[in-house]
Amino acid sequence: MSVYDIPVATARGAETTLSEYKGKVMLIVNTASKCGFAPQFGGLQKLHEAYADQGLAVLAFPSNQFANQEPLEGDALAEHCQLNHGVTFPLYAKIDVKGDGIHPLYRHLTKAAPGFLGLRSIKWNFTKFLVDRNGQVVKRFSPAVAPERIEAHIRKLL
Repeated sequence: MSVYDIPVATARGAETTLSEYKGKVMLIVNTASKCGFAPQFGGLQKLHEAYADQGLAVLAFPSNQFANQEPLEGDALAEHCQLNHGVTFPLYAKIDVKGDGIHPLYRHLTKAAPGFLGLRSIKWNFTKFLVDRNGQVVKRFSPAVAPERIEAHIRKLL
């Protein structure tokens, strides 16, 4: 199954897939608005603004699996991220990114790009996956890697 075929839900609950991003570079991030890494929303927004016209899609998938740091969902979450971080890139519905209920998207991403020591599990919010224009997962970045440090990798793929 391709990353483009995996069903996802928008922040408002509409079922869709990532097929609209075929031919684009995707930066897929599990987010949480109350996380200590939440300031990274600003860096992700800067990447979105700088490279969306060249084919970058920054996609946020909120998760509440790490210390309950994402209590919001839907319109309330989108409004919070827009008002507090200036986010205009797509936020999808809250999902599980690890464990028994792992969303198929994150099962696909973690299998294609394991983390440190080959471990597949997501360890915290703001783990980032870079996907090329052909839908291949190219690289995984830990939460500690600021979005600005991914810019060179993105430019290579654009």
